[in-house]
Amino acid sequence: MPRLEHAASPSSSAESWLNTPLGHYVRECEQRWFDHTSVDIFGFNALQIGFHAMDALSANRMPQRIHLDIHLNPQAGGGVGDIRAEAEALPFAAQSLDLVACPHVLEFSPHPHQVLREVERVLRPEGHLLITGFNPASLWGLRRKLGAEGYPWSGQFLHLTRVKDWLALLGLEVVGGRMGCYALPINRGHWAQRARGLEAAGDRWWALGGGVYMLHAVKRVTGVRLIMPRRSVGAWSTKSILAPGAGRVHQQREDSKD
Repeated sequence: MPRLEHAASPSSSAESWLNTPLGHYVRECEQRWFDHTSVDIFGFNALQIGFHAMDALSANRMPQRIHLDIHLNPQAGGGVGDIRAEAEALPFAAQSLDLVACPHVLEFSPHPHQVLREVERVLRPEGHLLITGFNPASLWGLRRKLGAEGYPWSGQFLHLTRVKDWLALLGLEVVGGRMGCYALPINRGHWAQRARGLEAAGDRWWALGGGVYMLHAVKRVTGVRLIMPRRSVGAWSTKSILAPGAGRVHQQREDSKD
């Protein structure tokens, strides 16, 4: 049975940083990509792991959209998700999810490869995985090496090739992605405003030098033909996707607004 505990996390510092000009610049860039990529991904159950300052599933239209809070220490900013658990031990049944979003989860996990193993386990065949991470082979990575402190510099920036190798070993095929945030990592408002014009130039002239990478992968299973079950949308309840004894999912935030 998955453990429903997690160590203290950088959640509070992350939310504070995302409210700075540089953090807002990163959030805008990634939100556009998540919206554009997830809007045409269909299924029944979608999951976002952590990073609740940004809703990576906001444009997706699946009836069940769950936000997993991996920050269980109240002093670390927990309590904003629908369910709490470890990213390394997801409390969901095997092959129960159609979409998993992992915004900046891997670089702040002590066991990033185990996180991907769990994601592969809970994804259905042809299920989708969306990942964002900070690129160490960029000016952002250079600033981290020069001793910058706090969030996000305290994370272990993972090389894109390493993440792709892990995905390939797990049968997760990269089908799309891009780089973003080509501006210098300077936390000043006027610079962040000017930096928005660098995105198009960066894509053209420095394609692998963005401060953030974004990956879209699909779970491939050899010899499997995907046949959608003939069940009504209402029949796909939250409890049906939980692993036995994993706990209870709180009522979706969309329902609480009604």
